[in-house]
This record gives sequence, structure tokens and C-alpha cells, in this order.
Amino acid sequence: MNNIIVYIETENGKLSEVSLELLTKARGLAKQLTCNVEALLIGHNVTSLKEEIALYGATKVHIADDKRLLNYLTLPYSAITIDLFLKEKPQIALFGATSIGRDLAPRVSSALNSGLTADCTSLEIGSHTDTKAGKEYQNLLFQIRPAFGGNIIATIINPDHRPQMATVREGVMKREPLNMPVECSANLLDTNSLISEIDFVVEIIERQIEDRKIDIKGSQIIIAGGFGVGSKENFNLLFELAHVLGAEVGASRAAVDAGFADHARQIGQTGVTVRPKLYIAVGISGQIQHTAGMEQSAMVISINSDPDAPIHQLADYAIVGDLNDVVPKLIKSYKKNSK
Repeated sequence: MNNIIVYIETENGKLSEVSLELLTKARGLAKQLTCNVEALLIGHNVTSLKEEIALYGATKVHIADDKRLLNYLTLPYSAITIDLFLKEKPQIALFGATSIGRDLAPRVSSALNSGLTADCTSLEIGSHTDTKAGKEYQNLLFQIRPAFGGNIIATIINPDHRPQMATVREGVMKREPLNMPVECSANLLDTNSLISEIDFVVEIIERQIEDRKIDIKGSQIIIAGGFGVGSKENFNLLFELAHVLGAEVGASRAAVDAGFADHARQIGQTGVTVRPKLYIAVGISGQIQHTAGMEQSAMVISINSDPDAPIHQLADYAIVGDLNDVVPKLIKSYKKNSK
């Protein structure tokens, strides 16, 4: 009771990355709140995944294992989640900001009359004073995310309703397993009492999953271009630099909106979150919407003709200059010194 519950997603019998990241974050939050981390696992032939979940700190896994639940369906998954939350009364519930999480979490939140903050970039525990009501709230979940097009960072709280619910995109939180799994119990849910045939009015006939052709999240070196690159043709310079460095090419939202790069390459609040060893930002101004997705890079090099561009403040090394002059020199220098 009053613990933190993380909704676990699976794909082809494996735990999703975002679920493991959320378990890691929940572990830190639970330590501050002196409570436990629990997990909700729904699917078919998923019971054996409990041991891996325990490696991320969950002391209890609520499992709904039923062949009818092989693929995500809104009605049965919602019914199971809502029933569990009503019984267990978690103080915090975390979901991945995936296609599933974005469908499931709002339905659960609405059914429980609870608040929900989508696409959080940070989660913290803190206190809040309501001066109008004269109330002091302790141990609230601070749900932090960019707002108004990424121009500000908003901290959202839900002081009076439980659970406090949030969705988080993959890559935003770090995934850190424990050295040894914690002692973890299994609560096997009776699916027959929770769902009925009417919950399966929608039937999945076929699934087609397109393979990822671009792996920005997994790249250790990223060359990212912004609106300042100027054109799709100029992005070819970034691809050339990426080729010699063994890197991947990313883009800001402004560059994607301008048609300079595909959406699959977008980094930031509305794209992917990355943590490469080296991030080279070319023609990127450094708006919050973008930096939220790359600020945890080990090293940042900025290339921008504007000496006052905010990205320079974030960078370890700042180069003030025209990309058409700087990037070719980088390519030439690397080729010369790598022979």
C-alpha cells in the first residue's frame, strides 16, 4: 500500500528499455519516500520475467498472465490496471510514454480521478506550500517537463489525489540494474475475475513492425544539425563528418520542421533522448526543447556562427564560425590524422 508501481511493457518476451529505466528511477524515489517499488506485468508467458524485474529493485510484481493478453488491448489492460490501483492504492504510478502508455495511462487516470503529466523529463520528490489554502504538502512527486513549445520548464504537482501519475519517454532516465536482485514476491492476478469477453470486442488480426533503420539512441557519437545548417543539402556535410567519425546524424525539431532531416533523427522533447560520449551540435541555437534530449551527453562540442547562442553555454568546447568553413576542416583534419 502507498508504494510506487511501475507499469511494465514487453515486446517479444523481453522487458522494454523504458520500463527498466522507470524501475531504476522509481528505486531512487522510493528510497526518499521510504517505500517499496512494485511492478505491474500484463501479457502471456510473462511470469518468468519477474527475476529480471527484481534486478531493478521491485519487491513485488503483480502479474496478469493470460493468452488473451498476448497483445495490448485497451479495455482488458485498463480494467486490470484500474482494479489493481484501487486495491493497492499506490502513491505514485509510472508509465512509459509509448503508444501503449499514452493510451493506457490517461484512461487509468480518468477512471481514478487522478492527475497525469505526460512526457516528463525529470521526476523529483519535494514539498509545496499552498499559500492560499494555508497547507503544507510533503513528499510530493515533482513532475518536470518543458512547456509552451519548450520555452519554459514546468514543474507539475498533484497534491490532493492519488496516485500521482506520469509518463516518461525512453532514454530520459538511466537504466541501472542492481548487483544482486532484491527479494521479490509475485502476486498472480485472477484474470477471469477482472476481464470478460466484452473487453475483447477489438481483435488484433495482424501486426507489422518495421525495423529501425536509424539508431540514434545507441550511437556513441552524434552529429546533430539545427535550423542554422540552412538547407537539406548542407546536411550532407554532417553526414560526411558522421561517416568519417563512425557517428550518427541527428537533428533539432526546427531542422526537421524545415525539411532538412527526417523525423526519425529528431532529438529533444518531441524526439529521442540521447546520452552519447560525444555530441557535436552544428547550427543549433540551444533551446530547452532540444537540450532536454541531449544535455546528459558526456562531451558536447558546439559549432555556431552566433557567439551568443545558448548552446555554447552547455558545450564543453565552443566553436564560433560558419559550418561551411568549420566542418570541412574537421573532416580534412580527421582524415589526415587517422591515416
